[in-house]
Amino acid sequence: MKYAVVYETGPEGGYSAYVPDLQGCVAAARTLEEVRTLMEEAIEFHIEGMQLNGEAVPEPSSLAEMLEVA
Repeated sequence: MKYAVVYETGPEGGYSAYVPDLQGCVAAARTLEEVRTLMEEAIEFHIEGMQLNGEAVPEPSSLAEMLEVA
């Protein structure tokens, strides 16, 4: 499955990320590369936890796109 991940820059540097389809699935790190790696792990861990708790794992439904504005 492929989930949309939103990456944000922090006010003092660093990055954070979250998955709109997986409430509470977040990560933060100093670099974009680090936060990407942490998000891969976080998504796997989050889904595993949901399955262990007998919760339904939501199908990916969010879409992301970069739009250029003048």
